[in-house]
Amino acid sequence: MTRKIQFSLVLALIASLILSACAPTAEPVAPVVTEPPAVVTEPPATATPVPVIEVAPDAQALFAELVAGLTSENGYGTISAAKLNEQMAEKAPFLLDVREAKELETDGYIEGTVHIPVREVLNNLDKLPGLDEPIVIYCASGHRGAMVMAALKLLGYTNVRNLGGGLGAWKKANLPVVTGSLPAAPASISTPIVEDKALFDLLNGFLSNLPDAFYAVKADKLSEELAGQAPILIDVRSTAEWEKDGYIEGAVLLPFNEVFANLDKLPAKDQPIVIYCTSGHRGAIILMALKLMDYENVRNLAGGLNSWKAAKLPVAGWVDWSVKWPEYLASVPADYSAIKAPDLNTALADPNPPFLLDVREPAELEKDGFIAGAVNIPVREVLNNLDKLPAQDQPIVIYCASGHRGAMVMVALQMLGYTNVKNLAGGLGAWKKAELPVATGAPTEPTVGTAPSVDRVLLRDLSAFLSNLPDGFYTVKAPDLQTELAGSPVPLLIDVRKPEEVANGYIEGSINIPFEGFAANLSQLPADKSASIVMICQSGHRGAIIMMYLRMIGYTNVRNLAGGINAWQAAQLPLVK
Repeated sequence: MTRKIQFSLVLALIASLILSACAPTAEPVAPVVTEPPAVVTEPPATATPVPVIEVAPDAQALFAELVAGLTSENGYGTISAAKLNEQMAEKAPFLLDVREAKELETDGYIEGTVHIPVREVLNNLDKLPGLDEPIVIYCASGHRGAMVMAALKLLGYTNVRNLGGGLGAWKKANLPVVTGSLPAAPASISTPIVEDKALFDLLNGFLSNLPDAFYAVKADKLSEELAGQAPILIDVRSTAEWEKDGYIEGAVLLPFNEVFANLDKLPAKDQPIVIYCTSGHRGAIILMALKLMDYENVRNLAGGLNSWKAAKLPVAGWVDWSVKWPEYLASVPADYSAIKAPDLNTALADPNPPFLLDVREPAELEKDGFIAGAVNIPVREVLNNLDKLPAQDQPIVIYCASGHRGAMVMVALQMLGYTNVKNLAGGLGAWKKAELPVATGAPTEPTVGTAPSVDRVLLRDLSAFLSNLPDGFYTVKAPDLQTELAGSPVPLLIDVRKPEEVANGYIEGSINIPFEGFAANLSQLPADKSASIVMICQSGHRGAIIMMYLRMIGYTNVRNLAGGINAWQAAQLPLVK
C-alpha cells in the first residue's frame, strides 16, 4: 500500500470518530478502496464490406414496355418521308444518319444531317441533343435506324423517331439529297445523362458489335434459303396488314405488340429465325430484343415485305394490282366490252336475252325508271350477291345512269372469271336518248342460286373497292369540272380516247394517253399519287376503267368525267379542234 493511500485512510478514521460522537450508533462501514481500472487496449473493430450485386437488365421486360408504347397510332415510332420533309421546312428536328461513311459517299444524305455510324452512336451521346429534344434517325432502309431509336428510347430519350423506309423512302418520294461531300464532323453539344450504367453497357455492347450485315438478310438471299433449309419466318405485322397485303408463304403471324406475351410460339433459342414487317422497322426492334434475350440466330428481312414485293417474289393472299391491271387492259377487246343501246335492244328481243343488271340505287329506279326485265343490285352490293347472277359463261349486260358504275362492275366480274359481260355505253341516259322504252314500278326480283367459285383474294380486293365507293362514285360532272378548270390548282386532264377521236375535239389543257397503251405510259402521270387527275373518254366507259385502275394501284385523287365528252358537249362547253 502506498503512503498516499495510507494517509487517506488515517484522515478517514479521524473523521469517522468525530461524527460518531455526535450521531446515533451505526453499523461500521467497511472502507471502499478504489483502484484505477486496468486499461485494456484492443485493435478497433473492422467493418465487413457489403458486396455490391449488379443486377443485369431484364431485356424482355424492357422491350415489352418499349413495344407497348409503339402503336399503329404513332406509326410504331416512325415518321414518313413526306412528314419529315414538312418538318424540315418548319422547325427541323435533329437529323442523325447512322449509315457507314461509304454509304453517304455513294448514295448521298439529307441536308442538315449529323453522321454517326450505328456502332458508334452510344459512345457519342454528347453529340446528340438533350433527352427531350426531337431527333429523327435514318439509315438505308429503316433497319439500323430502328435499333438506334430503340436504344435511345430505352436510355430515356423521349422524342426520337426513325425515318420509315430510310433514305430509300426519302428518294422514292423524289426528295433532295446532298452528294459530292460528307457532313461536317459532329460537335459535342450536350452532357449525356445515363442513369442506368448496366443498361447502357448492354445496349452499347449490342450496337458496337453489330456484324457487317447488321443481322439483316436481303429478299433474294432469303428466297434462296427458303428453297433449302428454311429458317422459321415470323411476321410481326398486324392481322389487318396480313389480310390486306399478303404474306410470305409459311410465315407465322405474331403481331408486334403481342410478341412478348407469346414467346412460347417462337422456336428454340438456337433455331434460325427471320423476322419481317412491312418496311423493316418493327422487325429490327424485335430482332434486337430477341438477340439480347439470347436467341442465337435471328435476322430481320431488310426492307420488310415491301422489299420482298419489289423483288417480284411470291406473296400469298395478295394480288399485285400493278401487274394484274396491265394484264387485264391487254385483254380488253376492240369494242372495250361496251354495247350500244340499239344493239342491246335487239339482243333483248332474242329468245335467249342477256341477263340485265341495273347497278343504280333504288331511288334512281323510282325516279328515272329502268329497262324492262332488269334485276337491280346496287353497285356497292353486286359482289356480295354473286349467287343472284347467272353462270359465269352466260351473257350479262350491266347498266347505270351514264356508264361509269356499269364499267367498274363489268371489270370486276370479268376479272373474277365471267366471260360474257358487257356494259351499256352511256347507260340509261343513252337508252333514253335512243328513245327506247323505260319501265316503271318494281324491277324483277333476282333469283337466288349458287355463287360460283372465284379467286378469294381477287374477290376480297374488288369487293372492297366497289363496296367503299363514295357518294358520286369518283365522278365529276361537266359544269363542275369547267368551274375547277377556271380555279387553282387545276386538275390534270387525261383523255384516253384514240388520237382520231381526239382530233374531233378535246378539252383544252388535256393530254392524250390512249387507253390501249395507258399501262405503258404511267410515267406521264404525276409522281405525287395524291395529285388531282380527271379521266376523259367519249361516254365515260373507258375513263371509268382507267380511274379504277389508278385508284387500285395507289392514286388517291382520280375522278372520271361523268358522261365523257358527250356530256361536255351536251352542257355546251367548248372543245378545241
